[in-house]
Amino acid sequence: MENSNIKIYGTDWCADCTRAKSFLDNHKVKYDWFNIELDNDLLKYVLEVNNGKRIVPTIVFNDGSILLEPTNKQLSEKIELT
Repeated sequence: MENSNIKIYGTDWCADCTRAKSFLDNHKVKYDWFNIELDNDLLKYVLEVNNGKRIVPTIVFNDGSILLEPTNKQLSEKIELT
């Protein structure tokens, strides 16, 4: 599965964001990282797709689907590692 269009919205201090990025890095999965604390438009996007809640990481996939605070197992299943 081509994953270069994965977008991760999060913060540098978020442990789940760090874990998700590490998981993808370890499996050599490409993604784009967006720190919502550095850009108000990114924060607005996260709030919009999460019904007003600041949930990170918010991960958007090629097919338009979104995972919120996914476990490594959920990420693995989504990117078809299993």
